[in-house]
Amino acid sequence: MRSRSLLATFTPLAAAAILATTALAGCGGSSNAASADNPYGLLRPGVLRAGTLTDAPPNVYLKDGRFTGFDNDLLTAVAGKVGLKVEFVGTDFSALLSQVNNHKFDVGSSSITITEARKKTVDFGNGYDFGYFGLDVPAGSPIKGFDQLTGKRVVVVQGTVQDDYATGHHLDPVRVPDYNGALNQIKAGTADAWIAPAEIGEKTAKDSGGKVVLADKQLSPAPTAFAVAKGNDKLRAALNRGLDEVIADGTWTKLQAQYYPGRPIPADFKPGSGTVAPPAGPAQSGPASPSDAVASATPAS
Repeated sequence: MRSRSLLATFTPLAAAAILATTALAGCGGSSNAASADNPYGLLRPGVLRAGTLTDAPPNVYLKDGRFTGFDNDLLTAVAGKVGLKVEFVGTDFSALLSQVNNHKFDVGSSSITITEARKKTVDFGNGYDFGYFGLDVPAGSPIKGFDQLTGKRVVVVQGTVQDDYATGHHLDPVRVPDYNGALNQIKAGTADAWIAPAEIGEKTAKDSGGKVVLADKQLSPAPTAFAVAKGNDKLRAALNRGLDEVIADGTWTKLQAQYYPGRPIPADFKPGSGTVAPPAGPAQSGPASPSDAVASATPAS
């Protein structure tokens, strides 16, 4: 009887322990682990949660309450090729890559230039665009080019490739969290120059009423790409596959023409895997050298 009594007492306790262990394992495990119904380990099966910006046209911005721009429209098309819908969420660029790697977002979409330093935080898909730096200065400034910035007070948006450029050239830049902060420094005269994504710098100068001038442009050193968390090879491969498909079916070319009409594409730039040739279209008026393309530049963060 004693043995049976102990067994009767132990069995419910053991069962409870097993259930508790299972529950803890469920809580401790990754909520976005890959599974049959979620092969890419997304935060929600079938939905690609993308971190992006709200104020960087023509690449990523809000229009009538909708996230749009070249990068975001391209990502929507790419995701559709692999059976995914996209949910865009606004954030600051300085936090974006860490948020992607910490799985707050499945992917980062913000004209993100591939750099060796950034590869330590996230993995990148294949490059889908090229870009330029712009140099904004107050009207009347003697600064005419990037080679005149030594000893000047130069402002950059924190965490961008322009920040990397300024640091790499020993400029000791003033870092701000967003583009409006950089523009305010120039307007207030508290900065001598702003290294910006060229398209944003150009638009800012045009909208400034003559207070700001775009002094110079130069080609960004690397392509832009979507960012995913380190080790999420399945998602990265899927996005690369989808990118090649939208290049092949003409979507990439169409979006280039829509957001950068007449912009020449450098002859050595091959989007995606480089194995798929985009159809000829308005955005591809023939091979162009980087100096030719500067006339119609694109942002690079």
